[in-house]
Amino acid sequence: MKTCIHFGTCGGCSLQDLAPANYAAGKRAMMQNALMKAGVTAEVLAPVIVSPRSRRRAVFKLAKGAIGFHAARSHSIVDMRECLVLTSGLFELAQQLRTRLAFLKEPAEVHVTETLTGFDLAVRSPQKLSPALNALMAEALAGLDIARAVFNNALVLESAPPQVEEGGVRVTLPPQAFLQSTREGEAALQERVLGIVGKAKTVCDLFAGLGTFALPLAKKARVHAVEQDAPALAALATAARGEKGLKPVTTEQRDLFKLPLTPVELAPYNAVVLDPPRAGAEAQARALARSKVPIIAYVSCDAATFARDAALLLAGGYRLGPVSPIDQFLWSSHIELVAGFKRAGA
Repeated sequence: MKTCIHFGTCGGCSLQDLAPANYAAGKRAMMQNALMKAGVTAEVLAPVIVSPRSRRRAVFKLAKGAIGFHAARSHSIVDMRECLVLTSGLFELAQQLRTRLAFLKEPAEVHVTETLTGFDLAVRSPQKLSPALNALMAEALAGLDIARAVFNNALVLESAPPQVEEGGVRVTLPPQAFLQSTREGEAALQERVLGIVGKAKTVCDLFAGLGTFALPLAKKARVHAVEQDAPALAALATAARGEKGLKPVTTEQRDLFKLPLTPVELAPYNAVVLDPPRAGAEAQARALARSKVPIIAYVSCDAATFARDAALLLAGGYRLGPVSPIDQFLWSSHIELVAGFKRAGA
């Protein structure tokens, strides 16, 4: 396929020149190698690869009239005039921001998420937000379909609550909330998690975030969602209360790195969903290995920490099913995955 005009310079894509079959094989091999290094044997399926121009979230670097991503192994900015990864809407917004935010005196990071109600935008800059700068920001962003704009945590404007759907349930995003990078990749993750959980009636969703899995699971099961981020947890709870037809959803704010759920606390659940950040969930995996939870659906954005945690669960008597790689970070070295663990008889 055609490569981007910035390929070879921009640090966003490093594998764009590979033939599709070679690219897919390479992503699968990355997963196989990580498991092998941890001594874990599992079937690794062909990866689900998202479509080009599907990424709905990005962090742009902005300085000296340029906007884009860093060059490979550099802090210089590649002034983005084409991108085959971003949605067309996100790309076009970046082209507007290049000139509209040129008045900023300091280099900035511009975090943007494309939502159902408009763009959610957050600027991070060493520059302080004065009343004059606030007015300039509001004027510059007029007419750009901005749902909300924040400058260093201070609200500049909000025309509508930025919202996304999680399993068909509307969720209002807290400022700078974590969200899966693509709708396509998120749907693939959700489909596989729901398939692993199956007919479980009580589910504990650990590292629940905004409810990526808790909300679709609640259509058929009672869900207890555990998350450290208070604004994300509040958004999940509000969304669950506002949606008719869901089973009960309870929430708990908790640091699962310092205070993982114990085997006793895990005992009431038919299934557990685990979706930790890149560091994995070693402490929680050790507790799960001592538990009697029949089914675990593990979602990971890091093959190495998943393999480490998988080894702990296998040592605790779980059996590992097929591993499904999900490639949301197109043409990069990153890969996500979903895998199921079952106790004998589950």
